[in-house]
Amino acid sequence: MKRITLLVCIVSFLLAGCAENKKEEGKYADNWESLKKYEIPSWFEDAKFGIFIHWGPYSVPAFSSEWYPRQMYQDSMLWHQVDPAKSEKGTHPVYTHHVKTYGHPSIFGYKDFIPMFKAEKFDARKWVNLFKAAGAKYVVPVAEHHDGFAMYDSKVTRWNSVKMGPKRDVLKELKQATKAAGLKFGASSHFAFNWDYYNHEDRFDTGNPEFEDLYGPAHDRYAPVSKEFIDLWWRRTTDIIDNYQPDILWFDFYWDRAEYAPYHPKLAAYYYNMGLDNNKEVVLQSKNMYYESFPEGTNVLDIERGKLSDIRKDAWQTDTSIGKNSWCYVSNWESKSANDLLDDLVDIVSKNGTMLLNVGPKADGTIPQDQQDVLLEMGDWLAANGEAIYATRPWKIFGEGPTKASEGHHSEGKNASLTSKDIRFTSKGDVLYAIALDNSDNGSYTIKSLAIGNTLESRAVKSISFLSGANDLNWKQTANGLQIKVKGKTEEEIALVFKIQF
Repeated sequence: MKRITLLVCIVSFLLAGCAENKKEEGKYADNWESLKKYEIPSWFEDAKFGIFIHWGPYSVPAFSSEWYPRQMYQDSMLWHQVDPAKSEKGTHPVYTHHVKTYGHPSIFGYKDFIPMFKAEKFDARKWVNLFKAAGAKYVVPVAEHHDGFAMYDSKVTRWNSVKMGPKRDVLKELKQATKAAGLKFGASSHFAFNWDYYNHEDRFDTGNPEFEDLYGPAHDRYAPVSKEFIDLWWRRTTDIIDNYQPDILWFDFYWDRAEYAPYHPKLAAYYYNMGLDNNKEVVLQSKNMYYESFPEGTNVLDIERGKLSDIRKDAWQTDTSIGKNSWCYVSNWESKSANDLLDDLVDIVSKNGTMLLNVGPKADGTIPQDQQDVLLEMGDWLAANGEAIYATRPWKIFGEGPTKASEGHHSEGKNASLTSKDIRFTSKGDVLYAIALDNSDNGSYTIKSLAIGNTLESRAVKSISFLSGANDLNWKQTANGLQIKVKGKTEEEIALVFKIQF
């Protein structure tokens, strides 16, 4: 019996060793040839809709935008977001507001907002329940913004939400609530721009070496990022990966700069291998705004406040905000309508994209009612029509109609409202979903792409059902198109979904 037990132990040990060796062999090396093996997980392709959360000490002043920490130090110097060639001369309105409200930045600096950031009403489960009711399938809190304050229990910087401000591990609480709700969890890093975010002048507290670990090291403006700072960025980023194992890791601009390019394959391999070690299919997202180092298919392209004009072979993402004028909560926040956001969601999904929609909680941890209302209205629509969104794939064309979308980062403000003649397509197996992006005055819709004789689809339409209501339909397929008549009233200014079988 002892010999048998020993033999079993030896065999188990050898099998475990073989499995471990196979696992090690499957790991990614930090080069693009190896990383081209990466495949975007099907769970992400199916998800279609996620929630972004911009929340930090910048929510305390609730003025202008989440760029308050940068702009409060821009007095009579040349200033601009990132491009010195486009700089303007003059005092920034945020600086004027700050001096009037809090005092000169040498006396009351950004660091002094941190004790005011108490998050006393923050309830991660309540937030995530709202996001789930909105129809979101993943949640991506900002782990650290350009300001340098970590919203997690950082092992690299003292400026974090456990040691200061809320005295809570915000990222951990949101991860636990997100996982409990059955959603995927992400984290975003915006820290790369901390290098050039603040105006390091002796007349401000940003010039004080005592606070260099928050404001970043003083240097000539727009000088190349130093090796020491990139090493700091690496340690902060891998700290998030190691201790929170996010399903999604999202990067803001500036890590697209050439100085970071050698770290792109290194970081991708590190993150993807974390996924393998934890049996997770993970998603790395970046913008490629300045330096397009990621070969096609090795990560997920993210487009800020914009979208694509046609179908992309690989899944991609739009990140945008409910707020027209800000990502973080501000006192003059203007919410977009649920109708406009749903139109954008449908348009994005028809082109193989997903939407990451941002909310801006108040400093106390509450989400304003107007933002909640938008999310819940979207959730109601997705509850009825989600079959045409979740787990779908693009059809042969994304859609038809007179309204063309602008393409690229920060292009959403150029787009005209979509109409009842703008139809978007999604598919699931042999089923085609045609989505009219507005309610026509007389309930009539014509889908020209499904005209008899159209080369896009040779099969005849067998049946059409109306997902968006209990209304009866009349329909006829002609040489001019598939003509649909919805009987009775339908909800105004809302996308309508027709399920078509051949």
